[in-house]
Amino acid sequence: MQKNTSALLQTYLQYQGSPFSDPGFSAPELQLSSLPSAAISFKIWHALEDGERLNRAQGAFLALTQHLQLVGDDQTDLNPDSPILLAQLGAARLRAQGLLGNMAAIMTALGLPIPPEEDTLGLVPFGASAFERKCRGYVVTREYGHWTDRAVRDLALLKTKYPE
Repeated sequence: MQKNTSALLQTYLQYQGSPFSDPGFSAPELQLSSLPSAAISFKIWHALEDGERLNRAQGAFLALTQHLQLVGDDQTDLNPDSPILLAQLGAARLRAQGLLGNMAAIMTALGLPIPPEEDTLGLVPFGASAFERKCRGYVVTREYGHWTDRAVRDLALLKTKYPE
């Protein structure tokens, strides 16, 4: 799964043109207020309770499924002749939905409440320029990779803690 997130980001950047497709492109300062960042220090992450870790991941993947749909819609408009990119975005959205289901099952098994689904996107600026939509897609695909890495780490910790 982690390999797929890296491939998605690289494919996404390739289809956006310069500056996105330039070698070494990175813009860590770009963020979306509607998408939680996965960045957290190891010390803080390690101190979180299992329920809090799962709750944060659940909220992030709920937001990611909605954002990945939006990015897919944007790319259908911006890059209609890119079936590889569109298929990867669709697959990423399905994987994010699958992780949501897995986390909900784990939370239920641990006796934790499942947070209600929310509209994390709110009002989307439909008049956004092509560049703004490309930036939004970059942030979403990048954060999808970071959250996936974090979820894999979280789930591995839970598996060790609760073997069966």
